[in-house]
Amino acid sequence: MTIASCGSVSAITLGLPNSTAIPAEKATLPKGLFVAKIPVSAKTKQQLANDIETITMLSLLQSRNIGLAAGTRVPEILVIGLRLHGLNAPVPTDIVELIAMQRKSGMLFVCVRDADFEGTTRQECAFAVRRALPARAGHTTTSKVFISEWKPAGEATLDVSDPTVESVDALWESLCSQVILDDPSPIDLNARLARRMQIAQLTAQVDKLTRDHQRAKNPEQRNEIYAKLHKTKRQLEELQGQ
Repeated sequence: MTIASCGSVSAITLGLPNSTAIPAEKATLPKGLFVAKIPVSAKTKQQLANDIETITMLSLLQSRNIGLAAGTRVPEILVIGLRLHGLNAPVPTDIVELIAMQRKSGMLFVCVRDADFEGTTRQECAFAVRRALPARAGHTTTSKVFISEWKPAGEATLDVSDPTVESVDALWESLCSQVILDDPSPIDLNARLARRMQIAQLTAQVDKLTRDHQRAKNPEQRNEIYAKLHKTKRQLEELQGQ
């Protein structure tokens, strides 16, 4: 069987089990499939037509072919290759959003592009997932597309062997953790993600308050800003030390 590939990337190069690889003849997904049943903006349609060369199913991870317990929230995980058009193309977050919102399955996107590298070009790969952001009880949840760093295509791999992964649900958490935090652990991902988002928010506040303090002329205003800056730095240090 010839297995599906997106550029030089396949289920096997990603480190996924052979049993999950999709045959090449069944792998190509028509672009029109994703705009046929829902309203889509003209901008997104144009991006789909112009920025994506091909959409390919690389792997399907299910309880029966990976030896894990069935998921209660995530019935299966689709690994979808997006071959990007143009040099140094960014991850098309609108297209990831468009495709991921149409099925309950977990979807991990493998984005493959050609990129400049030391006077020549090479194939690079980045992963993307759409995931609900951590939210307090009673608050509306919103989703966001998270993107990994770009890597040479041959070095982009996924770890499906974490010993704490016992179900398809946990595997999805592990894969999301790899994309977002570069860590295969599926444990308490929402809490870890919320902590990272809080660190990013506090870091931005420290940068802004530092600039505000440098610009302030009034001594009373400078002291007030300094107090806020000191408090924010302390919160950031406590969070980073956890």
